[in-house]
Amino acid sequence: MQNYRKSSHATYDLKYHIVWITKYRKPVLVGKIAERTRELIRMVCKNKVEILSGHVSKDHIHILVSAPPHLSVSKLVQYIKGYSSRKMLMENKELNKQFWGQHLWARGYFAASSGNVTDEVIIEYIQNQDIEENQKNDNFTLGEF
Repeated sequence: MQNYRKSSHATYDLKYHIVWITKYRKPVLVGKIAERTRELIRMVCKNKVEILSGHVSKDHIHILVSAPPHLSVSKLVQYIKGYSSRKMLMENKELNKQFWGQHLWARGYFAASSGNVTDEVIIEYIQNQDIEENQKNDNFTLGEF
């Protein structure tokens, strides 16, 4: 097995590429603010989520994470953005002048799953499983959806 991760009832390899931007795309993530943002993201991800790669640009964040199946991407982003925004605005009063209403991050985010196989490989695997099952016994098959 490759780099599979395990929890008490699951073995998984779920990776997500997540990107989000600052409100109004303001270039404020520089110097100590960028370092503190990186620390806060690491703190949120410390126990359950493994950060495989990441980059803090002046107006957006890129991270590649491996997350457990019980944690949805939307909840993960909610935890990271909420915690980091609250802490950054409390600690840096100069950010409060630029970002009123306690919102450091823009509303949306980008998320894409990442893996070791392509969609075509998975489709072929599923189709081959169907054929193998039919050869073993005459079970009902789902076929094409």
